[in-house]
Amino acid sequence: MAYLSLKAGRRVSRLLLAPISLYFLLFVPAARRASRDFLGRVHGRPARLSEVYRHFHDFASTIHDRLFFLSDRFESFEVEVVGAECFDPPDPAILVGAHFGSFDVLRAMGRFERDLPISMMMYPENARKIQQVLEAINPDLGQDIIPLGRIDSMLEAGNRLDQGHLVGMLADRSLEGDPMGTRPFLGQSARFAVGPFRMAAILRQRLLFMAGIYLGGNRYRIHFEPLADFRDLPRRNRSRAVDDAMDRYVERLEALVRAYPGNWFNFYDFWGDAPGHEQPRDERETASTPPSQERP
Repeated sequence: MAYLSLKAGRRVSRLLLAPISLYFLLFVPAARRASRDFLGRVHGRPARLSEVYRHFHDFASTIHDRLFFLSDRFESFEVEVVGAECFDPPDPAILVGAHFGSFDVLRAMGRFERDLPISMMMYPENARKIQQVLEAINPDLGQDIIPLGRIDSMLEAGNRLDQGHLVGMLADRSLEGDPMGTRPFLGQSARFAVGPFRMAAILRQRLLFMAGIYLGGNRYRIHFEPLADFRDLPRRNRSRAVDDAMDRYVERLEALVRAYPGNWFNFYDFWGDAPGHEQPRDERETASTPPSQERP
């Protein structure tokens, strides 16, 4: 698919996204069930199969577009930036986002703006197959990644920040055993990673919300918004400030998710591990392994 896309071009290769999305709609019931549950929460009514199909197609579109962003082929896209004033002056900052939209369009913006290099903190074992494909297309991709789960991960993040980089993290998922905080999200308690907020406080950095929103076709909107500034925060106020930053993050994420539900790319029971959750039952569908979440 990667070879065909880069040889034939985006417009032609996008035609294959329709049967790919239909395949997941028909043959991956766990992902279909998760999408219907999520879309039902957003719309306040049962989701139609056509809406679930569109949800899968939006996900496939952003994965497909990664090939072109990482190949420096930006001419096919219209990209709008909201919140660019957050980088005036271009000081370093920690960016926190979610599996919502495209992170690669943010990385593309960093390449356009040479004074805003972006490094992403992620677990290297996640999405290993797609990372191998993308690194074959752009061997420099690995230089933009800071592996999580290592002793020197925070030290490396601090070094990048000292060099003027932006450092990005995603707070809607984490590995088992990592600290999580519970917040109301789309009408029910959900769990979010605490690590990005604590790290911003410990490293005494600005914390910005980030999202690369897919608007359909070839259009994206990059959204930045300040969440907290820990640079001059007294240590005694750190815990409260971290909680407040998490609150603002979840509020902004929910607002964007409601506005652009097709960009939500967690195809599993997102609320399943939260306190007080009762697993929904759907006798029409049997459980199966959800599609690999090829996201950082």
